[in-house]
Amino acid sequence: MSLEPQELEELKSKIGRDPTLTELQIVAAEWSEHCSYKSSKKHLKILPMDGPLVIKEKGYDSGVLDVGGGYVVTAHIESHNHPSAVEPYGGAATGVGGVIRDILSAGTRPIAILDGLRFGNIEKDKQARWLFKNAVSGIADYGNCLGIPTIGGEVEFDECYENYALVDVASVGFGKKENLIKNHANKGDLVILLGGSTGRDGIGGSQFASDSLESEDRSAVQIPDPFIEKLIIEAILEARDAKLIHAMKDLGGGGLSCAISETADAMGIGIEMDVSKVHTRESDMVPHEIMVSESQERMLIITSKTKLKKLEQICKKFRIGCSVIGIVKNDNQMHITQGKKTFANLPTDVVANATLLDLPSKKPKYLQNIENDKKLKIPNLKKSLLDLLGSPNISSKIWVYGQYDHEVGIRTVVKPGKDSSVLRLDNGKFLSVKIDGNPKHCYINPREGAIGCFEEACRNVVCTGAKPIGMLDHLQFGNPKDPEIFWTFLETLNGLADYAKDFKIPCVGGKVSLYNETPKGPIKPTPLIGVIGLIEKNPLIPVPITSGDVLLLVGETKDEMGGSEYYEYIHHHIGGICPKVDFKSSKNNMNSVLEIISKKLIKNAHDCSKGGLAIAVSELCMTNNIGCSLKIDKISKNKLSDEKLLFSESHSRYLLTVPKSNLTKVIQILKKHNVFHEKLGTFGNDSVTFSKNNKQILDLRVDKAQKIWINSLRDLILNV
Repeated sequence: MSLEPQELEELKSKIGRDPTLTELQIVAAEWSEHCSYKSSKKHLKILPMDGPLVIKEKGYDSGVLDVGGGYVVTAHIESHNHPSAVEPYGGAATGVGGVIRDILSAGTRPIAILDGLRFGNIEKDKQARWLFKNAVSGIADYGNCLGIPTIGGEVEFDECYENYALVDVASVGFGKKENLIKNHANKGDLVILLGGSTGRDGIGGSQFASDSLESEDRSAVQIPDPFIEKLIIEAILEARDAKLIHAMKDLGGGGLSCAISETADAMGIGIEMDVSKVHTRESDMVPHEIMVSESQERMLIITSKTKLKKLEQICKKFRIGCSVIGIVKNDNQMHITQGKKTFANLPTDVVANATLLDLPSKKPKYLQNIENDKKLKIPNLKKSLLDLLGSPNISSKIWVYGQYDHEVGIRTVVKPGKDSSVLRLDNGKFLSVKIDGNPKHCYINPREGAIGCFEEACRNVVCTGAKPIGMLDHLQFGNPKDPEIFWTFLETLNGLADYAKDFKIPCVGGKVSLYNETPKGPIKPTPLIGVIGLIEKNPLIPVPITSGDVLLLVGETKDEMGGSEYYEYIHHHIGGICPKVDFKSSKNNMNSVLEIISKKLIKNAHDCSKGGLAIAVSELCMTNNIGCSLKIDKISKNKLSDEKLLFSESHSRYLLTVPKSNLTKVIQILKKHNVFHEKLGTFGNDSVTFSKNNKQILDLRVDKAQKIWINSLRDLILNV
């Protein structure tokens, strides 16, 4: 159990007696870091969580945004790190299942999945390759079986994740505002457990995820069953339409212990529950095992006695389990029995509200000189570009998203492989969604790195013509009791809050995952940021680039190489100045690009990020099978070396492909917004050519670059 000595004494003091074994197990699950957020909860309040589009209800497991026309979008993000590090296929698959049920619990249909994946160095580490292959398969198989498109994500490889995995899964839902579940309950209402049977898989999962991974405890990993999940989705939505659901919650971390206590606490009710009524797959399970099992594909529903028969008929139609396990009381107690024998009787506010910690923090010693730049020997620029194009972090991820069904559901308008995916909504609008992270930047400067992740996700949705309307954050760190690690968490959080407040983008959901450590030490600070963008009319759907089209760069290139792929992959150097976001420039650049897209003046927009300008231009050329001749003399206000101009990862930059006939209008808009911009050159021929001071500094055939970029990751994985 994860209860510490002082927590046990606190529990005894609050209930005035020694707890029973079942009570100990219930509280240990709910007070675990994974469920209670006891280290982070008091600090998360600095994030702005309200806005004109945000809808709040008691007990929601997902964020809800009003997108107009009587419709809402829901969104949530979850992780399954420890389980995926032990059993990547099942761990990743159940991560998908859990976040899908969070979306469903608000009464909306899940319409999209996104995944963010982190593994060790797959060029050197066979274990990392094995984890990567199986996690991708788990996500693909589960999502494909459900018929929910996996529309996007991102993958990163770094030695800090050796023998470990970060598997983040986000989901988006859509539905009518009038169909949202308004969580409420009346005395005498029935508590229903719906879905799969309860087994011993996943027992102690939340406690397993609340400590450093020191053993491969496979019993704590849940078993996925996407076919039951699909039936649950349809049954729940039919029950919703028939107004049979008073309140609903997903059974995730902590199983019934957390679902019962949190539901009761949120609505100010009591629940009396009989574990003998729970449908189990193993006949000899004892009460505390039933309470803390995290078996998947289960939902908790509160309904009235008069609606029970109709609910049971729907469950029978879809062949899913439906057990009446309890009744609503008005005493604020969580009363657990087996028949007539009591095994637990606790105040729900005690169980659901662990005492929050106020942990110490201090700036890590490693940061003292990390932003001091180092004079590095400049290698061959062409070879460097080719090496980066073939590197695991930059090479095409088609091997990953090619395994996902991203078109099922017929909503996908812009598919994976672009800056952001776009979904068609029933109200005539479009939704753009992207998740981004950059642990290299965050390691060097946690605050600026986190802001950069946020801004990059915004840039990606802006490139489709979407205005950011909400964000999700997933904050992943090592042991919070280490003051240096907790300092990086606080810096990250403050950076995200500053950007969200300045840009009026509310945080509508999130997750904190701590104790992410390997035998070699803690992972790098790894915030993952999801941004939801709304397009009122038409998205920018990229069209083929043709000879004579003009390439414009919006935004200034700066001397900010710290945490760049060039420094770390080519030079194996960790350090340098981390890219920083200037809020005013970010906003001006964003607004100018949105105006240009709204006036249909460009063929496509592409953000400039990982790998810098050289990579961003190469990606445009490779995906359009065309060359481009560029002059980079004036892309910076300062005099920078060739490699800094090519590979700096400065933020707030966009590449716009402009038909020659629209160039004057586009430049007028950029000038109106007082935006730094530069005409780089024109498309044509079959090579990417960079020139400076009328001297060619790099020339690369598109077909050669394309072959390396497309095949590198696939060959690395398949030729093991």
